[in-house]
Amino acid sequence: MSTPSVSLIRATSYEKEVLRASLETLLEPWGGIAAFVKPGNRVLLKPNLLTGARPGKECTTRPEIVYTVAQMVIEAGGKPFLGDSPAFGSAKGVAIANGYQPIIEELQLPIINFRGKRYETVNTEFNHLLLSKEAMEADVVINLPKVKSHSQLVLTMGVKNLFGCVPGKMKAWWHMEAGKDAARFGEMLVETAKAINPNLTILDGIIGHEGNGPSGGEPRPLGVLAAAEDVFALDRAIIEILNVPPEQVPTVAASQRLGVCPDLGKIHFPHLHPDILQISDWKLPSEFIPIDFGMPRVIKSTFKHLYIRFIKEPMSIYGRG
Repeated sequence: MSTPSVSLIRATSYEKEVLRASLETLLEPWGGIAAFVKPGNRVLLKPNLLTGARPGKECTTRPEIVYTVAQMVIEAGGKPFLGDSPAFGSAKGVAIANGYQPIIEELQLPIINFRGKRYETVNTEFNHLLLSKEAMEADVVINLPKVKSHSQLVLTMGVKNLFGCVPGKMKAWWHMEAGKDAARFGEMLVETAKAINPNLTILDGIIGHEGNGPSGGEPRPLGVLAAAEDVFALDRAIIEILNVPPEQVPTVAASQRLGVCPDLGKIHFPHLHPDILQISDWKLPSEFIPIDFGMPRVIKSTFKHLYIRFIKEPMSIYGRG
């Protein structure tokens, strides 16, 4: 097994030319974006498009990040498209509310709402999980999370962002199905990340979102960009920067239990080590919300029927070659 690399750099600006230079430095250890994108590849860009309700509060991946990465993909000969399954509203509606309209128009970026498709997981505990056909069948997946505190899962980073590849109705089901058990919910998120298996994760930590996230907190300048092929290694590095123990973050704890999270000492850092970037005053949530978010009984019943219908469908296996 090769040593995972996590590229960490200081970055403080979303100004296009400066950001482009930062991203080129960030990806230099792999030889740039061309190491991931070949001519003709259909490339899914998966930002965090949580909500359109609080623009300016740094709840979503900044459009400047998406624009610059999309531009680099196009230059490498790839065909980028945006996809997500936001908690509220459509992917396009949330993207436009957060300032994406100019980049969608300039780069002619298609933007899709994810739909469900059956697939078989390695872990039989989660073999009834639906994932987006578009995510599973893309030639390349570039995961573009935002670093945020999270009132249900302590922190949301690379792994949690891939939950957006679960279509909306099934997301609600999983909040209920595993909602009484944060450890099980964390394992489901890890299995989702393993199945999607992003080719590259680039984390927007220039300005994060701390406190009662994922949307109820406040912006926090962190001054960090991170990239990795291994999303679990990236998340492990980020919690080190934020000075949060692994056992406190359900997704990281689950990735350790399931044997997919490398020890910090076994990660290669070609630029900066997390210790150099570490802060001691990142605000975690002051209030915690149950993962099943107290859904009314009638809604639970509706999703239960949908779930039963889905699990009776024959399984098929999707994935990138």
